[in-house]
Amino acid sequence: MSQPFSNKTIHLLKKYTLTALLLFTATYLEMYWAMRSFSEKISSGCLDCSFSSDVNFISIFTTVFLIIVLLILSLIKNVYWENSLQLLFLIAVWFFWNYVIFVDRESSWSTYTFSEEIQYTISYSVLPILVLSAVTAFSLHTIHKNISKPL
Repeated sequence: MSQPFSNKTIHLLKKYTLTALLLFTATYLEMYWAMRSFSEKISSGCLDCSFSSDVNFISIFTTVFLIIVLLILSLIKNVYWENSLQLLFLIAVWFFWNYVIFVDRESSWSTYTFSEEIQYTISYSVLPILVLSAVTAFSLHTIHKNISKPL
């Protein structure tokens, strides 16, 4: 009896399932760590939306988006360039979402200027993004390196 999937297909499924779980978990943790001080504030875009539901949605959306980006970046043959671009995309996406949460839950209810929004977002985000992006980048490299090995 033949296998329904080839070994290569199983490896790809395993690799991208682990990658998706890692990205979802890391994004979820980063959002909570960086923006938890705004978790009790009301969203200006959705008065009934909880912080938790926003973070869940952002984490799912980010996971799908970053999986697509990682697939595209996997075409780069230089591992150092690929890993560097992965890290830059991860940091940029997380900073963007932190900015969105800050604007939605804090800035829109007050009189912040754009530069103040950026400064506050950086101050809330720098430690969580540095720590979790390093851990995530290392984990992604390990997942892709170990699962890509031939059987």
